[in-house]
Amino acid sequence: MQAKKETQIKVETIAIDSLRLKTNHHTYAEVVMDDLPELPYAVEEAINRLRINLSFQGSGVKKIMVTSTMPNEGKSFVSLHLWRQMAQAGIPSLFVDMDLRKSVITEKYGIHRKDGKEIYGTSYYLANDLPLQDVILQSEIPDGYILPNVDNVINPSILLESERFQKMIEEVGQRFRYVIIDVPPLNLVSDGEKIGSLCDGAVLVVRGAETSKAMVKNSINQIKRSGCPLLGVALNRVKGSGSGYYYKKYGGKYYGKYGKEGYYYK
Repeated sequence: MQAKKETQIKVETIAIDSLRLKTNHHTYAEVVMDDLPELPYAVEEAINRLRINLSFQGSGVKKIMVTSTMPNEGKSFVSLHLWRQMAQAGIPSLFVDMDLRKSVITEKYGIHRKDGKEIYGTSYYLANDLPLQDVILQSEIPDGYILPNVDNVINPSILLESERFQKMIEEVGQRFRYVIIDVPPLNLVSDGEKIGSLCDGAVLVVRGAETSKAMVKNSINQIKRSGCPLLGVALNRVKGSGSGYYYKKYGGKYYGKYGKEGYYYK
């Protein structure tokens, strides 16, 4: 049994090395993330637990959709820091911002290109004819790559239903070990179901004591209807025994009332 486990780990390591070589064949512009915060220990460990649990899903799970039922449940926060931890662990990982209607990722995290040039985001790529390597950005984390959305659109349905979008998802799945896809809330728009149909699995972020069981159940049914397996539920912003440090340092404009709250993932 031990020998079998060691063989599986060895195979996975070889696969990651192969992906890294494939990724390094492409040249990506470098990007800086000025406002990506360091997390308190308890939060860091909770996201690390989620990362490890996802790694148990096997090599066939690569493209992972992270979504929520309603806005302000923390799905972008969870998806970005999950991506960061995977990259820091030496796993070639790509964060894809598919919130094409109301994304604030570049503003929130102070994302800008090192060379000062314009960032061409997800919606721009889907609407124009340019190579994928022109929009994927290399972060300061060696194995961390990001594709943010810069130009929000009122109705992205045409872009999501295009063959170009399907090919994009297929291609990034071949280039990277993990593709973490940040998707709009399921209760607001139908984007999640379309995106989910192209993913290997989904994580549903639920805000503790805020989102009703009926709404969560409806979101789970939407994910299943898309044909995307539900990998798990991340229970976020649960009352805990933490200090107020996180709220004082990061709790203003973007992060809401995180004060004495913890993060627990199931």
